Amino acid sequence: MNTPELAGIQIFGFGLIETTIGIAMYVVGIAMLLALWRLLRGPTVPDRILALDTLNVTAIAELMLLGMHLQSAIYFEAALIIAMLGFVSTVVLSKYVIRRDIVE
Repeated sequence: MNTPELAGIQIFGFGLIETTIGIAMYVVGIAMLLALWRLLRGPTVPDRILALDTLNVTAIAELMLLGMHLQSAIYFEAALIIAMLGFVSTVVLSKYVIRRDIVE
């Protein structure tokens, strides 16, 4: 996983890649909390749908980072499944808001 150029760089006793992934996981976690706040607090239904979509994207990013951190491919597959389900749910919710009917 480490590139030869960055393998020897140490920050706080850890490798550069591991430290960067850890920091990115915290940043994405904060983004998830902000999206959850907008989901619960959103003044309109489209705001809540957008917050749900944002929460979906940040969950995918968090799973990808966790897979990189643990060096496991199963998290990438889980992120792919969540991406497919998230796309379908966003389309269905948007269609419901526009037409008040899901099935044509």
